[in-house]
Amino acid sequence: MNVTLLFISGPEIIVIMLIVVMLFGADKIPEIARGLGKGIRQVKDATNDIKREIKDSSEKHGLDTDVTKDIHKEINAVKDNIDDFTGPIKRQL
Repeated sequence: MNVTLLFISGPEIIVIMLIVVMLFGADKIPEIARGLGKGIRQVKDATNDIKREIKDSSEKHGLDTDVTKDIHKEINAVKDNIDDFTGPIKRQL
């Protein structure tokens, strides 16, 4: 099975893993992985907090964040107008 990850083949991944083990030691790798996981989680939580603050702020100031509902209403109105306009034409055919 050929593993390709960002143009890195299987043997290259093994060499990188060996270098990491030699540099940090087998005991430190789980700690490094935990630290990376915590860092990624903190970034994810921060982005979710920012999204929530933007949403709350826009609702507080009365801004309509649900634009898709307005677009659907307009599309349905246009469809109804077209149906009203083409109804007599369709009946004649």
